[in-house]
Amino acid sequence: MTHVVTESCIKCKYTDCVDVCPVDCFREGPNMLVIEPDECIDCAVCIPECPVNAIYADVDLPQVQMKFIALNAELSQTFSSITSKIEPPPDADDWKEVPDKLQYLER
Repeated sequence: MTHVVTESCIKCKYTDCVDVCPVDCFREGPNMLVIEPDECIDCAVCIPECPVNAIYADVDLPQVQMKFIALNAELSQTFSSITSKIEPPPDADDWKEVPDKLQYLER
């Protein structure tokens, strides 16, 4: 089992989760974070830290977000490691409640 960052993170990219991760498994892309599945130890401390509820254990992942299992695995190979909290994008709060954001994902 691993944890997965889902669509809610796109264009929000809050990094509260990064600060609590004991194994530094988060990767930062241009407008979202992902989790490197081979490094995640399934501790779940990141889940309650996410202000947009974008992180799930893969076994709890909503059906409509299943594609993010493969997407996290793929993008974690090219996104850079992030190990401490940074400021979110200036318009992150504007995107918090926006659904269907996959089209805005930047690789």
